Amino acid sequence: MLPHRLTAPTPGWTTQADVVVVGSGIAGLTAALRIEAADPALKVLVVTKDVLSAGSTQWAQGGIAAALGPGDTPEQHEHDTLVAGAGACDLDAVRALVTEGPDAVRELIALGTVFDSHDGHLSLTREGGHHRDRIAHAGGDATGAEIQRALIAAVHRTDDIEVIEHALAVDLLLAADGGVAGITLHVMGEGQRDGVGAVHCRAVVLASGGLGQVFSQTTNPRVSTGDGMAVALRAGATLRDLEFVQFHPTVMYLGDGARGQQPLISEAVRGEGAFLVDFDGNRFMQGVHELADLAPRDVVAKAIHRRMEETQKPHMWLDARHLGAEFWEHRFPTILATCRQHGIDPAVDLIPVAPAQHYASGGVRTDIHGRADVPGLYATGEVACSGVHGANRLASNSLLEGLVFARRIAAVLPDELRPWADVADAREPSGLVPGESRTVIQEVMTSKVGVLRTAEGLADAVTALGAIGADRDASPQLEAWEATNLLTVSTALALAAQAREETRGSHWREDHPDRDDVAWAGNLDTRLVGNAESLRLETTFSAARATDTTDHVPGSLIAPVTEGVR
Repeated sequence: MLPHRLTAPTPGWTTQADVVVVGSGIAGLTAALRIEAADPALKVLVVTKDVLSAGSTQWAQGGIAAALGPGDTPEQHEHDTLVAGAGACDLDAVRALVTEGPDAVRELIALGTVFDSHDGHLSLTREGGHHRDRIAHAGGDATGAEIQRALIAAVHRTDDIEVIEHALAVDLLLAADGGVAGITLHVMGEGQRDGVGAVHCRAVVLASGGLGQVFSQTTNPRVSTGDGMAVALRAGATLRDLEFVQFHPTVMYLGDGARGQQPLISEAVRGEGAFLVDFDGNRFMQGVHELADLAPRDVVAKAIHRRMEETQKPHMWLDARHLGAEFWEHRFPTILATCRQHGIDPAVDLIPVAPAQHYASGGVRTDIHGRADVPGLYATGEVACSGVHGANRLASNSLLEGLVFARRIAAVLPDELRPWADVADAREPSGLVPGESRTVIQEVMTSKVGVLRTAEGLADAVTALGAIGADRDASPQLEAWEATNLLTVSTALALAAQAREETRGSHWREDHPDRDDVAWAGNLDTRLVGNAESLRLETTFSAARATDTTDHVPGSLIAPVTEGVR
């Protein structure tokens, strides 16, 4: 049984802020800066689990997508996004992304972000699923780090945004109407405060990133343990489309025993001309998709996995030798250094690659202004499901989503802030699983809920996760809180994957290999329901509201809205 709240000590300190932003990547810092600019009288508090620069944004290599090049248009960007999303995107959200994206990127530049340029014009490149060169990059392959640097510098230029580092968001505090009244934090010793405390506030913006540590191998940093999704779920919010987990096709293979964060080989390398080969040197993506090695990520990941199974090999190869040493030094210095660190010279050697968990397209369900269904709760970035990515995120749309929808939150939040409210939180019971459960959870999720999924494997996963019970002796500390969040999100993800009996985008069911737009064109929502004696996760299907024929799949006309528990 999953807890309604995490077991934690009584808050030893309290403070107050109008708005608490949880997370310090592109989504969180943009939201904080824009909210403060919209109303300087508001007190904005940013809390982050590590230091300001430690989230997923700094690891983004390829770039940020926007229709900024000659001949490109938001309509073309929209088309590519919808095709990649495999009929599961929200059209209004996608249109907001692609139409507001160019100006949002220009504002990043005005803020101090230095993108790569040539002759005074942005240097734009192409990645999988894009039919135009529209990926702006910085430092060759250090785009996220440069954006993060510029945003942190902007935060430091203002005295009106308070920052607490090394702070884990434990649980939301709720008012009598079920809306946000505050949030509890655990601040580790390096932070400004120590131990568990409470922040009384009028709104919370979740921008806490993804859930990559649910799996044994991921490109996500260690802090990505699904905390924001679990916090929202326990407060009564809805999680949407968790089954759509993107596995990046080209993650450096470090051996069968490798665990944790793995080195990413950006899709931009293929955008510059690299290609995939098997152990016999065959370019196996030829004929699989019209874009071959630059097909959408789910297509490439599946093709690699199939060839690995057919040849009984643990990985495939990325051939970028023809790009040359000078090009590697200039265009991909970060990836080059990583390859060399592992004994590979990509100008001379093939790079071993295999799919690994990369991005969660699902998350906290929001509208196109980032509002969740708990009053006063907003979400943006990878923690959220805005509807932009559908069943499979288009390359380099993630930084853009965090940027655009953080701006959208800031545009409405100051005018709809809740009044100050007393905490009237009667949720029970509390609970924890032991920190050592983390490894067990990761092994179950990797083996049963990974790239390939089956009814039998998913049933085994749900059973195995359900057997990881709360431990009364588990000490309330970081490891146990993270493990409990991982178990909560893993269970919701496995149940959603079990419910969706089709293959769509990044969700691949071997026992249901075809896309089924008649039965499954829509979204799966997961909530905690019941009472203290019988608390459970419930997954509900809602048919899509709009028509999406852009991916040219027969039968993609969407039915009217219907709902039912599956």
